[in-house]
Order: sequence, then C-alpha cells, then structure tokens
Amino acid sequence: MAKEGVILVVDDNKGILTAVSMLLARYFAKVLTISSPNQIHNALRENQVDVVLLDMNFTSGINSGNEGIYWLARIKETDPTIQVVLFTAYGDIDLAVKGIKEGAADFVVKPWDNDKLVASVQNAYNLRKTRKEMRQLKEIKRELVDAGQRMFWGQSAVMKKLEDAVNKVAGTDATILITGQNGTGKELLAMEIHRRSLRSQEIMVPVDMGAITETLFESELFGHVKGAFTDAKADRAGKFEVAHKGTLFLDEIGNLPLHLQSKLLTVLQTYQVVRVGGNMPVRTDFRLVCATNRDLNEMVRQGTFREDLLYRINTIHLELPPLCERKEDIVPLAERFLEKYAARYHKGNMHLSPAAVSCLKEYSWPGNIRELQHTIEKAVIMAESDEPDMPSLGAGNARPVPSSTQQTLEQMECELIRQALEIHRGNMSAVAGQLGITRQTLYNKLRKYGL
Repeated sequence: MAKEGVILVVDDNKGILTAVSMLLARYFAKVLTISSPNQIHNALRENQVDVVLLDMNFTSGINSGNEGIYWLARIKETDPTIQVVLFTAYGDIDLAVKGIKEGAADFVVKPWDNDKLVASVQNAYNLRKTRKEMRQLKEIKRELVDAGQRMFWGQSAVMKKLEDAVNKVAGTDATILITGQNGTGKELLAMEIHRRSLRSQEIMVPVDMGAITETLFESELFGHVKGAFTDAKADRAGKFEVAHKGTLFLDEIGNLPLHLQSKLLTVLQTYQVVRVGGNMPVRTDFRLVCATNRDLNEMVRQGTFREDLLYRINTIHLELPPLCERKEDIVPLAERFLEKYAARYHKGNMHLSPAAVSCLKEYSWPGNIRELQHTIEKAVIMAESDEPDMPSLGAGNARPVPSSTQQTLEQMECELIRQALEIHRGNMSAVAGQLGITRQTLYNKLRKYGL
C-alpha cells in the first residue's frame, strides 16, 4: 500500500534531522526537515503537514523546554488538527504532562528508540486522519441544514402524497427503503427524513455501497483494531459506530454482493459490531435508511438479494416518482435551479422564455431531476442574455432522446466537476458547495470519473 502522511521535523541538530528523516521516510509519504522554528510558519503554509516532530530546546544553554511549548501553541493556532510530537533530550515527566495538556499528541526522549519514535509519529498521524474525517462529517451535518439542500416537494399529487408519508414516519425510528430511478433525489429525501427526525441534532452518515470494494467492506463499515492487518496502525471506528445516535444512509444497497449481505444483516439484527481483528462487540444506536434504483423483489426472485435482508430494511417503503410523472413540478424546479445558478455565476436576474417553458414541459427527462439541474446549469453558463438559449437547454422541441443520453449526461457531469475543481483550485468544500452535493458524494464522483 502507498505510503501516506507528511511529517515535519524541527530540530537545530542537523545530524538528528538526517537520521530521523531517513528513519521516517520508510513509513511516510514525505518527510520535511527544518533547523529553526522560525521556519515553521512557512513550512505549514506551503505543505499539507500532518504531524510535526518538534524539538523543545533551540537556544544554546537553555533546557527548560519552554521554547517547544511556545511553538506548540503557534502550530495549534495555525491548524488545531495538526498533531505535534515533542522531542527532547531532557526527559522530564512534568514537562511531558505540560506539553500534552497544551495539545501535544506524545512525547519522545532523546536518544530515542526507533520503534517508539515511529509508533508515536504513526499514532499522531492516525489521530490527525481521524479528526479530519470527523471534521468532514461535521461539514456534512452543516450541509443538511443548508436551505439550498432542502427537498423540493412541488405541487404534484404524487409528491404531496409522498410528503404526507414522510411526515408520518420521519419522527419514528422505522427502517426506511427509498426506491426510484437515477436522478430522482433519493439521497436528498434521506437527508429530509433525517432533518425531520428526532435524531436531527446528530449526523447522517452516507455510505455508497456501490463504491466500497469487497476487501474494504468490513473495515469501512465495522472498523478495525490496531494490528488487524498490515496497515492497521491504530484503532478505527467504522461507519456503524460513527453513526451512533444519528442516521446511517446506505445508498445503492442493491449493489452489495450476496456474500456480504449476511454480514450486514447480522449487524442490523443485533445493532452490534465487532471490529476487524477484535473480539469485543460494540453496541451502536442508529436509524437506518437505504436507497436503490434496482428492483429488490426481482433480485430476491433471482437469488441475488437475501429475502430476510429485504424484510429488515423495508419496514417503510418510499417510492420517488420519475420527473415525467410529476410534470407540474418541472417548471418550478427549473426556475429554482435557474435562480440558484444565476446567482452562483453572477448572471443577474434570469427567466425562462415561453418557448423554453414549452420545451421543458414536453421533454421526457429520462435523467430526471439530475438531468434538469445540469441542463439548467449549462444553460446559465452559456447564456448571453437574461433568457437561457434554447439549444443550451438540451431539450430541443421534444425530439426523441438518443440512446446515448446517459453517456452524454455523464460526460456533462464530469465536465462540470472538472470546471469546478479548476475554479476552486481543488478546494473540495467549495467544489461540493458549487455543485450542490455533499463532500462524500463528490469524492464518489471523483473516483467514478477518475478525476
């Protein structure tokens, strides 16, 4: 497995810098060295540093360790998630306790034991990684309350009926299965259910079951203990544990291979997980929402989906209708997207022409809301007036949809993501915000398109 992590070593002894750099380079992707703490700020600004191995004494004749404590505070001011391992030739337990109280991850005494030094830095890196992941999850939680992420119910009878059903079940802990074609808004509906639930103050953890490889299935969902496998350098909670007190959203549940379904079923029956390499069950309390675009009943008949698992996830079944079955909602949805993207791309007040409205209504929208959203966004980007150009809408005059539509839509989506990445210079939060999706969904799409 490829090495990970960027380590910054700060020590005024160049011999120590060389020795430590050679040691840590075996385990981490990049090891940076500087001889003066005055260079720390620039090093952190120019590199995505994960762990700082920080000497505690730099001034000749002064061995109090206060310099290390001072620079520890400065590092934490720059980025609280950066982990610091203190490095000193003067092993003082009181100083160690003081440093850890100030935010240090660990304390290593010179002359050092190689295994101890590597273990301390690895543990610090794993802590940094875990906290970054938790911060991302908190960002997802904030996205859930963003008004722009709220479900659009529209005026159609079928959606009014669906909203009534959601109002009845959201406040319970009933397991829910959401079905519907691609692009109908299944994840958005799951978010809305979570928002209206008694667990809304906790996070919703989305898991794309189609994106998890079989080899990582247990580790990702159940977690693992240190030493469970080669790269398991620290204990790590799985998605089931992370979702404790909140909502666990298993998207594309129909893509889960048959031989893994039994493992999922066991957890859903007991609400207990055993981390990979561990033997102690961990109880977790979550509300389960699943989604799929596949016919699970047909899969049961074909023997590719367990019937008992279907019963377990299907206490309440909510079906999202395709856009062609809620035609009265097409124009209001388009106007909503038009306002959103006109503001995002600084196009002023835009409106739909009568011809555009007619075209929108007549088109079949096989890609559903996702196709409508991307079509409007493209129209706004290409518009040269306050009315989106008709060809940009992609609907034509209700001409038949070519068989390659899906591929065309995927190409459009890929290009929009690529453009957003360039605009925001790889800032994933900004890219996800522009695209109107969560960071997790963005990461899944980046993997899908190889970006």
